[in-house]
Amino acid sequence: MIEVVLRAVRVDVGTSTPLLLLEEVGGERVLPIFIGAPEATAIAYALGNVETPRPMSHDLLGNVIGSLGAQLFSVEITELVDNVFYANLRLLRDREEISVSARPSDAVALALRSGAPILVNDELMALQGRLLSIEDEDVDEDDEELDEADVPNEAELVAELRDFLETIRPEDFNQ
Repeated sequence: MIEVVLRAVRVDVGTSTPLLLLEEVGGERVLPIFIGAPEATAIAYALGNVETPRPMSHDLLGNVIGSLGAQLFSVEITELVDNVFYANLRLLRDREEISVSARPSDAVALALRSGAPILVNDELMALQGRLLSIEDEDVDEDDEELDEADVPNEAELVAELRDFLETIRPEDFNQ
């Protein structure tokens, strides 16, 4: 497994779809994962440590895990099947490891709130990871440039997602 960090949440220009960019620690590869708008909002809230009046799904799950006496010790992005990424939550309770299947977006939001490491399967990163450097002008012809200076701070990320959510229409999800 390769440890990654969330480098950015972007909106793909061509599809207007939010995109997670998970960058390997100590490396140059980035794993892009398309996610839904509600999941992008949850991740933005987790990044910004935004407190909501009632628990969001990832907060609720974190509370349930803790209430059951377990601890999230890592999140693993394990595979890509038919263009769908899969992830597992690795929990520890009473010296017993428990693995729970999850969507990567939910797993990443939970990892951000709990401080658990995010890991990617070696073979998945080898097949789907992209090498990016500061000099890259085009990440993907429709993606925005991935320059360190362009990685938004938390306030910019939340503002970008709010703008996206204000302009999205229900028919955009029927594509």
